[in-house]
Amino acid sequence: MDLVVDANILFASLIKDGPTAELLFAESLVLHAPAFLLEEMDKHRNLLREKTRRSDPDFDEFSRVLGRLIRFVPEEELEDWLEPAGRISPDPGDIPYFALALKLGCGIWSNDAALKGQEAVAVLSTRDISELP
Repeated sequence: MDLVVDANILFASLIKDGPTAELLFAESLVLHAPAFLLEEMDKHRNLLREKTRRSDPDFDEFSRVLGRLIRFVPEEELEDWLEPAGRISPDPGDIPYFALALKLGCGIWSNDAALKGQEAVAVLSTRDISELP
């Protein structure tokens, strides 16, 4: 199953080992994300390192693993989808996720309940995905 993964999922998997982190490695999932997500991780690097108590090398290794697990899509590839995504995204900060989901014709993996307030793109929580057959 193809899914666009959002920042809260990656941050949660970095902070705590558990179902979210395990699902990142599920062979049944093909994960995609807007490339700006890597910038977000770098921007919040110190806070994430504090919460996870990871060393710089551990954090860098996690980033490398993400690069192998997730296809990061450059913003240029989303340009044609940003306007329609802006009409359906409940939050302007989430427009790139919706643009990528529209482009790929897939859902979004997010634990942000507010994103489910629209009907154009399926939004699945970690629990939703873990309960799939």
